[in-house]
Amino acid sequence: MTVHSQGAVTSAPQDAPPKSAGRPETPAPATGASHKPPRGGRKSLPSGWLPYLLVAPAVLALATLLLYPLIKNVILSLQDINKVEFIQRKYPFAGLDNYTELLGDSAFWTVVVRSFAFTLANVALIMVLGSLIGILLNKLGTKMRLVLSMALVMAWAMPIVASVQVFRWLFDEQFGVMNWVMRTAGLSGYEQHNWMETGLSTMVIVTILVVWGSIPFVALNMYAGLTTVGAELYEAARMDGANGWQTFWKIVFPNLKPFFLITTFLEVIWVFKAFTQVYAMNKGGPDRGSEILPVFAYVEGQSQAHYGLAAAISVLTIVILVIVMSFYFRLILKQEEEQ
Repeated sequence: MTVHSQGAVTSAPQDAPPKSAGRPETPAPATGASHKPPRGGRKSLPSGWLPYLLVAPAVLALATLLLYPLIKNVILSLQDINKVEFIQRKYPFAGLDNYTELLGDSAFWTVVVRSFAFTLANVALIMVLGSLIGILLNKLGTKMRLVLSMALVMAWAMPIVASVQVFRWLFDEQFGVMNWVMRTAGLSGYEQHNWMETGLSTMVIVTILVVWGSIPFVALNMYAGLTTVGAELYEAARMDGANGWQTFWKIVFPNLKPFFLITTFLEVIWVFKAFTQVYAMNKGGPDRGSEILPVFAYVEGQSQAHYGLAAAISVLTIVILVIVMSFYFRLILKQEEEQ
């Protein structure tokens, strides 16, 4: 009971039931029925599904844009479709006849050899010159590094077709800058000299163009990689009496080996499938003497109207590239395991 100041007596409210004196109260055991579903009645998805749901839009887009055309291209390569069949909308099945014709054609193997030589020359020049310019960026002062970096970015950002037109003007037969430079240097035979007279000379010009446009990527990435090499390593090399080449081979290359592997891997893919530079320069000419595999497939399909054969060329190009890069990819994986 509670006594108030006025003397009135009131009974205390009994808010809880009386407890038993002998036994302590134990909570009721929890059961599975006590877990309530999320508000709104929706069931949560298993946590293992979330990564797949997140990547599903990208996988669907890749399947639509890449996988479906690839499958259609493989089907087309198994059909004998030329101009007449294309107009009549007849798609006769040819089996492996297109592949058999290509593998027995000496012109196809000539293009394959030319494609590999073109890729090897370009990648070697790009990696060597790009690495040297990257080292130069690391040695320059702030202002000169900024100027050179801006020049590299401008060259890298220039559209391919525009750069091809600039090079065509530089090597123009009548108004070209190169002919003027040669005549100014006192060399004879450069009055209206045709620099694209042969397939080899055309490929040399295309190589200069491809190397010029690809060096900035390697140089800027090389400079970024060099900033991660500690200064104490260079100091230790100098104290041991190492020259520049020894410093690069013993210090820089081991630390940046993943950079060289990945960059070379990307450059091989980009150069091997270079189409715009070769076709826009001289359309694979003269006399189809500067064609590489992508241009060879395009000319067979669009100019010669051999659609099934062109599809077979593109499929073989993919197969060749995958086989070549599989060995290189194994080298990258081995390097990662060693680290």
